[in-house]
Amino acid sequence: MSEILSTPGPGARDESEIGRYLRWLESRRQLSFPDYDSLWQWSVADLDGFWSSIWEFFDVRPHTPPTAALGRRAMPDTEWFPGATLNYAEHALGRDEDLDSVAVLARSQTRAPIELTFGELRDQVARARAGLLRLGVRKGDRVTAYLPNIPETLVAFLATAGIGAVWAACAPEFGPRSVVDRFAQLEPKVLLTVSGYRYGERDVDRRAEVAEIASRLPTVERVVHVPYGPNALAGSTSWTELLAEPAEPAFEPVPFDHPLFVLFSSGTTGIPKAIVHRHGGILLEHLKNNALSWDLKPGDRMLWFSTTAWMLWNTLVSALLVRASIVMIDGNPVHPDLREQWRIAEETGTTLMGVSPGYLMACRKAGIRPAEEFDLSRLRQLGAAGSPLAADGFRWVAGQFGEQVLLNVGCGGTDVCTGILQGGPLQTVRAGEISGPCLGVAAYAYDSAGERVVGELGELVITEPMPSMPVGFWGDTDGSRYRAAYFEEYPGVWRHGDWVRFAPEGHCTVAGRSDATLNRGGVRLGTAEFYAVVEDLPGIEDSLVVHIEDPEGGNGELLLFVAGPAELDDALRTGIARALRSALSPRHVPDVIERVPAVPRNRTGKKLEVPVKRILLGAAPESVTGADVLADPASLAPFVAYAAGRATGAGSAS
Repeated sequence: MSEILSTPGPGARDESEIGRYLRWLESRRQLSFPDYDSLWQWSVADLDGFWSSIWEFFDVRPHTPPTAALGRRAMPDTEWFPGATLNYAEHALGRDEDLDSVAVLARSQTRAPIELTFGELRDQVARARAGLLRLGVRKGDRVTAYLPNIPETLVAFLATAGIGAVWAACAPEFGPRSVVDRFAQLEPKVLLTVSGYRYGERDVDRRAEVAEIASRLPTVERVVHVPYGPNALAGSTSWTELLAEPAEPAFEPVPFDHPLFVLFSSGTTGIPKAIVHRHGGILLEHLKNNALSWDLKPGDRMLWFSTTAWMLWNTLVSALLVRASIVMIDGNPVHPDLREQWRIAEETGTTLMGVSPGYLMACRKAGIRPAEEFDLSRLRQLGAAGSPLAADGFRWVAGQFGEQVLLNVGCGGTDVCTGILQGGPLQTVRAGEISGPCLGVAAYAYDSAGERVVGELGELVITEPMPSMPVGFWGDTDGSRYRAAYFEEYPGVWRHGDWVRFAPEGHCTVAGRSDATLNRGGVRLGTAEFYAVVEDLPGIEDSLVVHIEDPEGGNGELLLFVAGPAELDDALRTGIARALRSALSPRHVPDVIERVPAVPRNRTGKKLEVPVKRILLGAAPESVTGADVLADPASLAPFVAYAAGRATGAGSAS
């Protein structure tokens, strides 16, 4: 039995947004559900009933009403809310009664704090929309942004959406190659950019990078400079010019499936996929997720550190849909020290705080006691996503906050721009496990034959359509790349690419990417289970494991790379082997253990296991990932050197 850390309290149903939704279902639909599990079962069985209830409960106001909730059910050609026209930005900017409430609290290492009400935000968006129209932007055009997580980025995004144009963003720490690999696919008309920023104590000048990016995007007609830091940007339209003329709020009605924004895959293999998300799908999914899982409501404040390139930025912005405030952070999130995010949560009265599992584990190791050191009395929920959280991380949060704060660990992705598995106010929290599938997400584990499995590892699949599944990939006119990416393995069923184990009760553990799974002698093991053992050992801060298969069908070679302050001597190697043999199995003892300065991760914190494996198999590093995808661009170099040494029979990674 897994260790239960918390169960829904007696007031959870009465005080939460999901409880309010359950009461609405009972009074308006005569549907009664005693618990979360029964509600989830209905949500994936009656798609028409569930998603139409989300539409009505959140008072979605279309310009043209739909003729049905679900026109065509089969994936990947599902049709949602046929006939409806609406606009995401119109729902995000609030109604007249919201104008004086706070919409944005921005914190930055480049400039002083900024606060905007819904009324001020709406005025700026109306001005920016008029400015983009003056620049020639029209419905369907693409507007791209090389911008950090600041209010101007939010304003530009909502203005773009209000026109019915299509948005895409890259964080300004990305280099020209990575940006062009993404934006060139879209043939944008306008590029918004900063000319620099401050990261901790370091001033970063990006004028040369902006010039190169603009020169390699021939379709860009105007570059708009958002002032941020001391640098000017010659030959650009200024942000002040863009917002110079007053305008009334206006929103172009667009079909449910009209593109809202494009998100890009991490680019760890080849040119990033340009994933197109739709107005209606993101509106409905984010209303559901932010209110019913994250329990956001008017007056709440959401803080989740994210760059503008990560899907969590889009999800953060959507807190506005439920009239919660968003806390926007730009700069080094651990400057001047690990406590900075807790300080900002205290200062802004955050009610939902999102962090990476790595951040929680770092705070645990550093002996930080957030509930004692800071006034976090408003905090109700702590979200964690981006990678699996070890059981000790769950226990640490429970020890710090007790029953005051719900720990909501989730797994989702850029592909659906939301959570697939996570918790909520009516779900039990177990150490090291995710509470279960989200409402409306028919998530299961499949074996290689396409059969559902319980109690053992399998491919994470979604067997019923979701409105936030992509419209497709930009430029994939016949849909062949889209089908190959998600539906090739199990026709008609979405394969997400994660390796998961479901318990009979529905709670689950994600064991890493399925294409990085360790398969030794027919025994499959997720990398997350491996890391949970290794990274709990003294002197090891991080690790990465790669399995090189044997083409003859043998056990192959298991390579473990560790980072940390401890010297990798025979005693530590023996300790690692002993721990893995005891916790996992003798066949999961590595054949090779090497020390590296740092483990390669992308900017959202995910370990780059597959790119490292491809490098060890002989691929050139530039063919498997862009340097700007990496949180630490130098972190791949030791693996390149190690691969060269393997080829010649010499050398190590350290």
